[in-house]
Parts: sequence; C-alpha cells; structure tokens
Amino acid sequence: MSLHQTSHSYTSVKEKKNHSRPQAAVLLLIFSSAALLLSIGWSTAFGAANISLATVWDAIVHFNPEILEHQIIQTIRLPRVIGGALVGACFAVAGAIMQGITRNPLADSGLLGINAGAGFVMALSFAFYPGLSFIYLMLFSFVGAGLGAGLVYGIGSLTRGGLTPIRLVLAGAALSSLLYALSEALAFHYNVDQDIAFWNAGGTAGTKWIHIKIVFPWIAVALTGALALSHSITLLSLGNDIAKGLGQHTTLVKLFSAIVVLILAGAAVSVIGAIGFVGLIIPHLARYVVGVDYRWIIPCSAVLGSLLVVLSDLAARMVNPPHEAPVSAVIALIGVPFFLYLARKQRREL
Repeated sequence: MSLHQTSHSYTSVKEKKNHSRPQAAVLLLIFSSAALLLSIGWSTAFGAANISLATVWDAIVHFNPEILEHQIIQTIRLPRVIGGALVGACFAVAGAIMQGITRNPLADSGLLGINAGAGFVMALSFAFYPGLSFIYLMLFSFVGAGLGAGLVYGIGSLTRGGLTPIRLVLAGAALSSLLYALSEALAFHYNVDQDIAFWNAGGTAGTKWIHIKIVFPWIAVALTGALALSHSITLLSLGNDIAKGLGQHTTLVKLFSAIVVLILAGAAVSVIGAIGFVGLIIPHLARYVVGVDYRWIIPCSAVLGSLLVVLSDLAARMVNPPHEAPVSAVIALIGVPFFLYLARKQRREL
C-alpha cells in the first residue's frame, strides 16, 4: 500500500471515530439496561397465575421452597426469562459481527442459513439419538451452524459476479427452506414432531436452569471474544485494504469472528430454537444511535437484543392467554418490514 493510500486509511479511521457517539452509547446502555431489568421483573410476574413484583423479588432474595409462588418463579419463569435475555444477546451480537466483517447490512444468522443449519442437525440428533443430553444437543447445534454458514457462502460464491448482500440472502433463504423441509420430513418419519416443531417455531417455555448452566460459559466466552475483536471489526468495516494497511491480520480476525458467531448462534438455537431477525434489527438500531464504533455497537446490541426477546416473549404470552404465540412470530412482525426496507434500500444503492 502506498503512502498516500495509508494516509487516506488513517483519515478514514479518523472520520469513523468522529462518527462514533460514546456519550449516546453510555446513555443507551444505561436506559436499555434499566428497561431490561424492569422487563425481566414484569415478564417474571406475568403468567397464568399473576404474581406481584414484590413476591418476585422475595422469591429471588429469600427463596422459600414451601411457597408455591416461589416455586413457580424459581423453576419456571426465571429460567425462561433469563434464557430469553441470553439468547437475545447472542443473536444480536452475532448479527452485529456478521454485518461488520462482511459489510453486508442484511447479514443475520437467521437469514444466512446458520439458524436453519443448527436446527437441522439438531433434528438429526432427535431422530437418530433420542434422549440425548442437552450438552450434546448444543454441540450438534454448533456443528449445524457451521454447516449452514458454509453451504450458504459456498452457494453464494458460485453465482456469476460473486458474493453480494442480496445473493447471500437469497442463498440463505433457499437453503433455510430446504433444511426446514428436511427437518419436517425427519419429524414425520421418526415421529419426533413435537420436539422439532418446538425448535423450528422458537420459544422460551422449555428453558430450564440446567440449559442456562450449560450454555452460559460458552456464551460468556463468545461475548468476551466479541468485545476483544470489536476494534478489529470496526477497521474491517472500512474494508479489507484499509484494515490491512493499518496492520490488521484480516484473515485471522475473520476466522475468530466466525467462530464467535457460530458459538453464539449455535448456543442460542440450542436453547430457544430458530428465531430470526434479532441479529438484523438490533445492530442497525445500535449503529444508528451510537455510531460506527463496534466497541460500542456490540455491548449495546447485546442489551437491546436481550430487551427485544424478553419483551417479545412477554407479548407472545399476552396475545391470547393462557395460550402462547411463538416468539419468532412476534419478532417477525417487526423483522419482515424492516428486512424489506433494507433490501429495497440496498437495491437502490447497487
């Protein structure tokens, strides 16, 4: 790279930094974290048996197993709400990383076949290894996430003109449809319809403390890795040439970022099933508020993603109580129009 190009690269980085808004990011983190805590309390209190917030707090700090309401909170409601919050953070951060390293505004683990791949391999495990423990289901989900990502990028690369955001999404949609169809065929043939239908629809109702205990270390390591990579992802979002000119090992950054994405998406699907659009919506919202610095985008996306899934789960229970709507359907009501807006905007820019 020439001296002029290097100088231009540093100018671009400076411009990017000028477009970051750390004060707005701090305020967003404070208010969204407060809203998340309130939503967790509200979601834990609401259900077939409504429980006061005071009782929820008492069940957390002074748990009494002899009180039925405390049992409901500790064994049923808290795990599903905490699990939803963790999953929301996973999907949102995975989407933010994918959009940063690929410079694709339509990148999302649900749209690019990662969730479908994880769900399909889990369907295989339900069919051929019934009764498998959750930790093995999670590991299968990691493998499936990698399989889905590899197939989508492989299919997208075969098209004339190479990879474009729209082609990747089309390849992801086609592969996801195929994998979901194969999952349904496995469900019908091996009589595991209920298990697979739950993962395909997406829901928090079956989340237990054991699930959270198993996935939490993986999620914690992956989120820490995402934060560690955040500065490099910011430089990659400028373009490969600029990132290389600034001393970044772009191949290694992309490799580690891909590993983090697969862990986050795989862990999330193993807990809650295949839910799309969280990783599409939230990073754009965070970027709009805090600017282009991924050192702020990633933590803000994590909190906002948690908030979206917790509120969507609450809305799914409020639509037609005591019955529950799929959480994925509630999020899709927001996600589909947002995706169509981005796709139209991307088409105008091509």
